[in-house]
Amino acid sequence: MDQRPIDTLPTDAVWATIDAERADLAGLLDDLSPDEWAHPSLCAGWRVRDVVAHLALAQTGPGRATLDLVRARGSLPRMIHDSAVRHAVAPPEQLTAEIRAMVGSRRRAPGVTPMEPLLDVLVHGQDVAVPLGRERHMPVAAAVPAATRVWTMPWPMSTTFPRVRGVRLVATDADWSAGEGDIVEAPIEALLLVLTGRTAAVRDRLAGPGVARLR
Repeated sequence: MDQRPIDTLPTDAVWATIDAERADLAGLLDDLSPDEWAHPSLCAGWRVRDVVAHLALAQTGPGRATLDLVRARGSLPRMIHDSAVRHAVAPPEQLTAEIRAMVGSRRRAPGVTPMEPLLDVLVHGQDVAVPLGRERHMPVAAAVPAATRVWTMPWPMSTTFPRVRGVRLVATDADWSAGEGDIVEAPIEALLLVLTGRTAAVRDRLAGPGVARLR
């Protein structure tokens, strides 16, 4: 049984989706109150403003990235968290403007493909919207290759996500599946959040005998 599905999206389409998602997210952020900026996100220990600050750092250059990694003692997850928290002291309007200013740009952080900024804006958009009760649509055509990217992500980037084992994930709204074991069925958007450690937020959207195996 194939455990490594290959779902591709042309590079131009990837960037067009990133642009659309960044612009849409900036519009949502324009409407947030101070309390909403301080609200916990879906990421444990991260406020909404921390998540937004992380997205605003998507074009970090190699010099700053190296410094941040040294400060985090070589831990990529710690670097991602700590750099976001440091940048989150910026005013909300600045963070929003930084995300909006990326629309149309093809710059990205060192060592990543265009799929990483796509994955980030899709998942972190939900990290912001879901706990605030804001509806935010995730395009299926983008969620499919994003889910494949997480499933096949190489080390060390793979260390930023939990390993989903003992189940077969099957999308109900797309031709996508991965893994072996008891079946877990859900829309691809929900499966992408499972793959990135947000199972609790979508548990009521999951079905099948494998759901009980997911933490």
